[in-house]
Amino acid sequence: MVAVIKTGSSLRNIFNYNENKVKQGAAECIGEGNYPLEVDKLSAAMRLNRLLKLAALNDNVKRNSVHISLNFDPSETALPNAKLVKIAHAYMQKIGFADQPYLIYRHHDAGHPHIHLVSIKIRKDGSRIDMHNIGRNQSEAARKEIEKMFGLVQAQGRKNSNDLEIIPIGAWQRSDMEKFSPKKQSRQCLTECLNTINIQVLQN
Repeated sequence: MVAVIKTGSSLRNIFNYNENKVKQGAAECIGEGNYPLEVDKLSAAMRLNRLLKLAALNDNVKRNSVHISLNFDPSETALPNAKLVKIAHAYMQKIGFADQPYLIYRHHDAGHPHIHLVSIKIRKDGSRIDMHNIGRNQSEAARKEIEKMFGLVQAQGRKNSNDLEIIPIGAWQRSDMEKFSPKKQSRQCLTECLNTINIQVLQN
């Protein structure tokens, strides 16, 4: 499993990106965390407003949104939604987001199974969750534990980077991914993933 974390200044953009994928039939919202109703009973407006209400509690935090992708090995295409939701819950708990509201989307637009998590780093008391080094520390530890807990293909310890065909966040909106070979995707992905985790996620 490879986790990629990004923060952003627009909750609406991140939310709409995933919702548009759902409308296009390229994704589905399969779960939620800390919402008052189950995901199938939540309208799009309800899903977004839960996050916006927390964002309004602290206007000083400019990059308040959190967008995470959990990417799995191409051989794990049979992972059921129920298991992916459990993985998402475990991951969010281990990186310190257990009490935050979040949405879980399964995307079907790449050559490997992956889910996107949309959340907010403003707590209900208005304080900000410190995400400094979260990719290097909490997320990396969570990845290793979750791989063992759920019997997933391990991202670490492979002979070379080409064993995983992971699509980088920078390519989420590309419509011509078929132009890239799996080998090139893997090499580019790992470079972008490292840059994202070590640089972008450090922005508060």
